[in-house]
Amino acid sequence: MTAINIGSKPNPATDAPLEPGALVSAATPAAQSGPEHVEEPVAYDAILLASFGGPEGQDDVIPFLRNVTRGRGIPESRLEEVAHHYRAFGGVSPINDQNRELKAALEHRLAERGIDLPVLWGNRNWNPYLNDALREANEAGYTKLIGLATSAYSSYSSCRQYREDFADALEDTGLGGVIQIDKIRQYFDHPGFVTPFIEGVRTAFDTVREAHPDIDFSTEVEVLFATHSIPSSDAARSGPAERGFDGNGAYAAQHLAVAEVVMHAVTGDSGTTVPWQLVYQSRSGPPSMPWLEPDVNDAIADLPARGIRAVIVVPLGFVSDHMEVLWDLDNEAKESADEQGLFFVRAPTPGVHAAYVDGLIDLVLERVNGTPKAERPAMTDLGPWYDVCRPGCCENVRLGFKPAVSGLKP
Repeated sequence: MTAINIGSKPNPATDAPLEPGALVSAATPAAQSGPEHVEEPVAYDAILLASFGGPEGQDDVIPFLRNVTRGRGIPESRLEEVAHHYRAFGGVSPINDQNRELKAALEHRLAERGIDLPVLWGNRNWNPYLNDALREANEAGYTKLIGLATSAYSSYSSCRQYREDFADALEDTGLGGVIQIDKIRQYFDHPGFVTPFIEGVRTAFDTVREAHPDIDFSTEVEVLFATHSIPSSDAARSGPAERGFDGNGAYAAQHLAVAEVVMHAVTGDSGTTVPWQLVYQSRSGPPSMPWLEPDVNDAIADLPARGIRAVIVVPLGFVSDHMEVLWDLDNEAKESADEQGLFFVRAPTPGVHAAYVDGLIDLVLERVNGTPKAERPAMTDLGPWYDVCRPGCCENVRLGFKPAVSGLKP
């Protein structure tokens, strides 16, 4: 008999069975055949807010990190090295409170807009877990859920792993065949996600001008768009192979496209060209394994030689100010800028910005209403992204293809 993991992370699923005639596991009938964009309305019962999770006290830190690194053979000594980031904040990651705030904001705005969809919340690595959220759904009689992950881009950890998480939770709870889970498209170029960054960079420009009225933005200011680094092998396999992305895959291409949109929106009318680049942070792999570069701190160290006096760091890959923003940017990147004598400004993440909250609801409504692809907003030429993930999308080279839902196999 399968053990019931109440209040604990579910074990990896052994299978993601298909309904008779279906090509997508655990999908609603509208998505079972695997269309790129589902243009048939679906009467969902609830929204499933899915996130990474984080510790909420000193005693939680190591168990949480064990969950994050499960199956990777990471020694306890290495976990202790990472733990000090959390311990510096009392062992509490801000991400759970941020998700509570986002859940409340979604519920409030759904009510204001007259949309009767409850919001359930489950995490990958800490309470409340996704299996607990599915039990909550089952107890309420909800059978059709629309998954909303707190990650906007295409990669293993930001998309496919959430789809694996859904499969894990369905198998763990025995609710496969009872609960169906679709997932909203990756929303990296949706106006609701991009608008807060445009506003944040504009405000950052004003902050630099106030501090340095004489500064030349075309030669003395640089914008660094920061996102989480991932293994180069995973990056190369992010997004569908048929799209023909370069060696860094859809993950880098999506970030670069959004950064270009942000810079054009901020500087387009002024005629000023402000230098910018995409940088990476939070690398955690062994030195022998190539990861996406340059690291944000290395990029900052190179700026003074080019005459840069001020740096604006934009956490483009993140939806909220969680630990990797607070520690890696507000602490380490700022320290690097201080060491180089650079004026440092960090733009905000979307958090619960009104445009972001409304945008997430709009993405859900695309699936509720079966909105045609031609009517869906996208601020880059790469979107609107797929509702149903394509075969082989975002493979994890080290783990292979594990059971997943909301996409075509493998």
